[in-house]
Amino acid sequence: MTVAERIESYLINLSLTYEQVDEQLWVITDEDNTVGSLVVFVDDSLVTVRTKVMELPGARQRELFEDLLRLNLEMVHGAYALEQDHVVLIETLEAAGLDLAQFQAVIDAIGLTLAEHYPRLATYRER
Repeated sequence: MTVAERIESYLINLSLTYEQVDEQLWVITDEDNTVGSLVVFVDDSLVTVRTKVMELPGARQRELFEDLLRLNLEMVHGAYALEQDHVVLIETLEAAGLDLAQFQAVIDAIGLTLAEHYPRLATYRER
């Protein structure tokens, strides 16, 4: 079974609502709207799961960047990053050993991280 086939089976087993964009890319829609959309991307030996957290604010960017670096220290596998004009949360795993429990743990970890960090990050959002 290919990595893409395994990812597809994990999405089905976890009863997640998703759309397969191409052979290597899926978008998971969070029906509870606690995480937003998660993007799962398979590239050779890696599986990356990411979600947009927020748009970069026009003001206080330096403070936000410092805060994101501090928050990165609290995470075991994932990290905050910048993608164009958004802050994103990314988790990357090796595809070879990825099983259903690890895949679910990554999705759960992203949701938990966002729930814990949201009050702090929300202070940077522009109204």
